Amino acid sequence: MLDPAHHPLIRDRLARLRDAACPPSDFRRHVADIARLLILPATAHLETSEVTVTTPLTSMTGHHLARPIILVPILRAGLGLSEAFLELLPEATVAHYGMARNEETLEPEIYLERIPEHVAEAEIFVLDPMLATGGSAVAAFNGLKRHGATHLHFVCLVASPEGMACLRHHHPDVPITTAAIDEGLNDNGYIVPGLGDAGDRIFGTL
Repeated sequence: MLDPAHHPLIRDRLARLRDAACPPSDFRRHVADIARLLILPATAHLETSEVTVTTPLTSMTGHHLARPIILVPILRAGLGLSEAFLELLPEATVAHYGMARNEETLEPEIYLERIPEHVAEAEIFVLDPMLATGGSAVAAFNGLKRHGATHLHFVCLVASPEGMACLRHHHPDVPITTAAIDEGLNDNGYIVPGLGDAGDRIFGTL
């Protein structure tokens, strides 16, 4: 499968997102476009189980996803990805992690955790536009594993090398799907060149 970072449509939408003049309505649309394009590589290795399907002509063996899907957007910016995922996966359950970054320590502070009971049986997709320091993603996976989750995935639009290394260090079992890996972090922990504050740009709260 084509590397998402080299897909022409993803590269086009990502360039539009990065433009500081991109208005919130267009920003939301481009985020959703990229999310839709990331769904296929993010789900490419999910397990399936055989089922018997009766077509108008005969019976055959088909395949269904072996496990239910749970989407876990990290609030609030992750909502921009989850809506697009739900278009293709309407059967998915949506859990939530609410986190706010402490601007002094740059560490995430959890203010909301809503996890369904069947988390241990499901394929879990944590969604966040940015993988910056990695702190929010690590905190989310720490919590999910405490609840018994084992089939875990992370999807983002833009990642820093530092964030990738952090997540892989703490959770080496979690595959990462991203549209781009940027240069790195600045002194304030923001990805460069990045997108700016994705949550503010999605919801127009700049």
